[in-house]
Amino acid sequence: MKIKYILMMVIALTVSACASTPPEQIEQTPPQQEQVPPPVFERPAPVAPPQQPIVQPQPLAEPGPTPGSAADFKYTSGEDRVYFAYNRSDLSPQARDVLKRQAEWLNKYPGTIVVVGGNADERGTREYNLALGARRADAAKAFLVSQGVTPGRITTVSYGKERPIDGRSNEAAWQLNRNAHSAVLTGGNS
Repeated sequence: MKIKYILMMVIALTVSACASTPPEQIEQTPPQQEQVPPPVFERPAPVAPPQQPIVQPQPLAEPGPTPGSAADFKYTSGEDRVYFAYNRSDLSPQARDVLKRQAEWLNKYPGTIVVVGGNADERGTREYNLALGARRADAAKAFLVSQGVTPGRITTVSYGKERPIDGRSNEAAWQLNRNAHSAVLTGGNS
């Protein structure tokens, strides 16, 4: 009986040793994971844009008309007309200032020819106004010549009352129509 008892014990131990625990009862410890550092992304070196030629800014053109043109004559002189008092052909101080600037421009452009036209207002006879217009044109020419402009470059003409710049019949219009007008015939830049 002792053998029987030992044999049962061996069988019991063997059975208990072979018996397995169901999977839900086994405590599983997670396997140790190797710590992997996060990936390192290197930024590429900046790429320079293709070299563009350096463009130097051009200086801006001077405002105003083309130098040496008829428009430049008026722009530079400030006026292409001088005005006279009623029934007079002598130059006022303002008229002399305008004619000085005109002479400076004409001397700067010696290839320029100018026509000075004398004008009168509508009052008076046609013959009287033609003579008065001629005296006004001659007074403007004489002043320009005194400022160094060659006389052969200046032509005078009288329009009398035939070319008013203001057609009204009042004092304001008459003041405008009593003038000597300098018109550039050939440009100074030619």
